Amino acid sequence: MNSKKTIRIGTRDSELALWQAHTVQKKLNDLGYKTEIIAVKSQGDIVLDKPLYELGITGIFTKTLDIAMLNGQVDIAVHSMKDVPTALPIGIVQAAVLERANTLDILVHKGNLDFLEGNGTIATGSLRRQSMWLNKYPNHTVVDLRGNVNTRMQKLTESDWSGAVFAAAGLERINLKPTDFINLDWMIPAPAQGAMVIVAMGNDDFALDAISQLNDVETEICTYIERQFLKTLEGGCTAPIGALAKYCEIEDTFTFKGALLSIDGKQKLEIEKIVPVEEWKKLGFNCANEILENGGEALMKIIKESLKK
Repeated sequence: MNSKKTIRIGTRDSELALWQAHTVQKKLNDLGYKTEIIAVKSQGDIVLDKPLYELGITGIFTKTLDIAMLNGQVDIAVHSMKDVPTALPIGIVQAAVLERANTLDILVHKGNLDFLEGNGTIATGSLRRQSMWLNKYPNHTVVDLRGNVNTRMQKLTESDWSGAVFAAAGLERINLKPTDFINLDWMIPAPAQGAMVIVAMGNDDFALDAISQLNDVETEICTYIERQFLKTLEGGCTAPIGALAKYCEIEDTFTFKGALLSIDGKQKLEIEKIVPVEEWKKLGFNCANEILENGGEALMKIIKESLKK
């Protein structure tokens, strides 16, 4: 091992992003590597008044770190995998996926759930959560909520909203999960939700070798299936898509659940499959194509059109 070399870890400067970077730093230090954390502000964190899909770029949270890596300012970057576009910039590769945390979405509320039976206002910045919520609660109103986890929790407290939807993993990682929440086990999570990914330069053998030791194969395969489903369906545009793959050790199978919804939540195309372990490589692709052939292609056209407006 080249003990003189320090691996520079690039991260966003939000509390959750720094938690992720420190987690990776500790794992690398435990293996005997020297590390340094370099925090960078991302465009997605700075522009809080526009919905994400209006910023016109997939990877709004990862772009700044991609540039820092391509410019040689950092060696690796740590991301919430669900924020990472399915196509990485040329020269940058996926080096490891860490063992997955909680995949669930949760509803953080204010101690009173009566609104679930009547009218409510729910906040989320995610098209997927918005569509799935409206699909289940068509008489509710959904409002946009942006910012890092801390900012969003603060906005919820100061608002008159009934509740807001968060990824359980993010709140658990920085001990922000309140007592007033319910698990939304009916909501299919974002592809790769709850997983952290480390990217590096494809030609950086030292960093790639170090990082590969942190890879969790089961999480890598499940997130691959989910992201393949996403990539096949949307081809680079933002759409309300949920996907979750799970490995069952007893049966030696993969279970997959996926969904594509219209933005207003009125249309929902769902798929569920169980396949033997050796069929995982095409699972996401095949499920996406089945959805595309059964109304998904027409629905994707409508989504693309409405997001242009």
